[in-house]
Amino acid sequence: MMSTKPTVVLVHGAFADGSGFRPVAERLVAAGYPVALAPNPLRGLSSDAEQVRALLDSIQGPIVLVGHSYGGAVISAAATGNANVKALVYLAAFVPEAGESVQALVEKFPGSTVGESLKPVPLPGGHVDLYIDPRVFHAHFAADLPAAEAAVLAITQRPATGAALGEPAGGPQAWHTIPNYHLISGADRIIPPAAQQFMAERSGATVEVVEGASHLVFVSHPATAVALIDRAATEHAQ
Repeated sequence: MMSTKPTVVLVHGAFADGSGFRPVAERLVAAGYPVALAPNPLRGLSSDAEQVRALLDSIQGPIVLVGHSYGGAVISAAATGNANVKALVYLAAFVPEAGESVQALVEKFPGSTVGESLKPVPLPGGHVDLYIDPRVFHAHFAADLPAAEAAVLAITQRPATGAALGEPAGGPQAWHTIPNYHLISGADRIIPPAAQQFMAERSGATVEVVEGASHLVFVSHPATAVALIDRAATEHAQ
């Protein structure tokens, strides 16, 4: 029997990979949701969005599209024009307006440790890959996770190019027309909570705040993340 529930598509952000979604994916599958993990190369905002858009175009039926951090900027572009995407869920995510970059948004409010956390690796042609320095990954990126778990996540992180983080979003952005939900991490040291609140209010989002949560709120509070995804699906895609 085919599932009557929408497909939940998960999009990771920078300095992460898809494995961080495992606790969320397990709960979604147990609840009967089809789940897909979208490729996010972290090479450039427009090209990353094209990769995700291609996957969305291959899925039949309604979709709930979920993005963490930089992945929020990616889904905001990738969902544009796709009538199957019924709701957007942002998990401690960037939600840019056309013309804004994630770099500009992270600098809009005080409190981010990104600048002091980055470890650059020069690439050919003058480009650069950016990692979160493993020495500060736990404190700055995943403070509410056990140290041993944060250490593994630091090892398995994938870099984003500096160009991707600095690339302005094109337009239009999908959150203008698609209902959206924001899970705000209340102790985030990457995207300041004030910045997350600003973006959520601007997009007219349904908002839930997890007090004391780090930037990896969906890893430390997977049941809360899944409950918000389920709410988005129930209200708009079933």
